[in-house]
This record gives sequence, C-alpha cells and structure tokens, in this order.
Amino acid sequence: MENPSPTIRVATAGEALMDLIAQADGSLLPCIGGAVYNLTRALAVQSVGVLYLNPLSGDRFGRDLSSGLLQAGTRLARPQPVAEPTSLAVVALDAAGKAEYAFYRDGVADRQVSAGSLWQSTQAEPDLQVVCTGCLALDPRDQPAYLPWLQRCREQGLLVVVDANLRTVVMPDLQAYRQSVLSALQQAHLIKASDDDLKALGFDQLDPVEAGIALLAQTRAHALALTLGAEGAVLLFADGRSVRGRDPVAVSMVDTVGAGDCFLAGFVSWLLSRPDHPSQNLTQLRPEDGRNALAHALASASLCVEQRGCVPPSWIDVQERVRRGISSTP
Repeated sequence: MENPSPTIRVATAGEALMDLIAQADGSLLPCIGGAVYNLTRALAVQSVGVLYLNPLSGDRFGRDLSSGLLQAGTRLARPQPVAEPTSLAVVALDAAGKAEYAFYRDGVADRQVSAGSLWQSTQAEPDLQVVCTGCLALDPRDQPAYLPWLQRCREQGLLVVVDANLRTVVMPDLQAYRQSVLSALQQAHLIKASDDDLKALGFDQLDPVEAGIALLAQTRAHALALTLGAEGAVLLFADGRSVRGRDPVAVSMVDTVGAGDCFLAGFVSWLLSRPDHPSQNLTQLRPEDGRNALAHALASASLCVEQRGCVPPSWIDVQERVRRGISSTP
C-alpha cells in the first residue's frame, strides 16, 4: 500500500504541552507531548500531510514543541510564537507503566484560539479532508472556540474525528465536562474512546463494548473505535456491525504515554492511504477494511508503548509490524 499524499489533508486542533515525567529519583524528565500534539506528530511521521492549528509559545518549551512538529513534517497554521507560556503536565507512572496526569494550563499559549481563527486556517486548505481534536480541547471553558468550529467543519463536508480522551481529575465541574465532551462527539463522524473514557462518561455499569454501543447511539457518529488496553480494540458501527482486533505480536511495554494518540493516527493514516477512502460515510467500510484499519492502528500503538514517552512510529515500521503479525497468525 502506498503512503498517503504529503499535501495537507488533516488539520488538528488542541493542546500542545510539555510532559514532565516523574523519575524514580524524584526528578522530572521534560518530554514534548499533549494528546493532540502527539496525534499531530504521529500522523506526520506516517506520511500524512498535517496542519496544526494552535499557536505555540516563544519560551524554551514552546520552541521545543515547534521543533518537534516541524521535524516530523507538520505545518504550523500560526508559525509566529505568542507571549503566553507553554502548558505543563506532570506525569506519574504506576507499576504497570500507566500514566496519571496533573495539568497546568491557565493563560497558556495553545489556548489562544477562537472559532474564527480555527475556521480561517481550515478553509485556507483546498485539499483538506479530515479535522481532528479531543482531550483537553473538550474542556467546557474552551467550548466557545472548538464547538462552532467542529459544527462548521461537519457542515462543510469534512470528516470530523474526535478523541474523547477524558481527563476528569483536572476538570472542576465534572457534569459540565461530560456535557462538553458529549456536545463535541455529536459533531464527529468518527469517535475514538477507551474503556476508561466510557466509565468517565458515566457508562460504568456496562461492559465496555455495550457502553460503546450505548454512546454511539447517543451521537450522530458513524463509527466508534474503542480501545481496550491489552485486549486490543473494537470498531463499532452505527448500523450495528462490529470488528475486533488485537496485535498478535508480543509487546514489550515500557509505558503507555501516547499509545491512544498513535492508535488514532494509525487508524486515520490507514483510511487516507486508500484511494477510495470513505470520506464522511464510514459505514461504507467493509469488514476486512475495518480489520485492516484496526491492525494498523494497534501496531502503531504497540510500537509506541515499547518506547519511553511518545515516540510515534513511521508508516514503514507499522506496516512491517502488521506483516509480522500476519505471518505469526496460524
């Protein structure tokens, strides 16, 4: 399969921050990150032409973030730095390598956006097909910027992808946060969520797949990509179909930082690699297409968790892992 075109086909909007990862000796290791930032880099590394819509700070961390995007091949919609500081996240890893976060995001650079500025940058790209957002961009305090932009993107025929990726510990009003997330998901054609996200949205009494089906039924989305940790992922369709996937290659996990972001990047990059990709109507995906998309997405996530921090894999490396999985399957 050929790599996607390098022309701008995806625009991403959301947080770019510096992860300060707690070390065993008590020190903090700075790593570029943020869910949407990681997604942006991961798409670019997989040869997708990406435009990042948010501004970055002129401080040291902001320069590092800008450099990381440019080195990956991303284009910046707002290349001039702003005076506001970079967002920070302190990341603690538990014994299983799972990340827990504390965020510092008041008055920061990546939040200096408006619905108008987002749309102006989006409509300037004639080859744009997909817009992606999620995670901290779904903060109800930022809804006036992101929600009208998503609505307009959907109205104008772009494929809207939203990663729920809830961060409940940093939201002062959980009810308002859940409503903000659900409002954004109403504009999506493709939702990405984890089993933990579904619990945070209030579906804690259901099996994860049943919860995913229930969430999908509450939205106008065509499909939901549900990640289940070590159990793989399920692609659920609004018409009732489902496809399951699991990486058959053994994973040597270091930590989970960026795993979901690389999963989503792998899924979107696989869709865009197809000359007949289904645009807005994801229900046109055949079962084998869904399995192949999940295989590429899961391989992307697996390669990420085998590195410390978010190190997005290339298209070639992901395809090689997929081939290894096929050859190892009886």
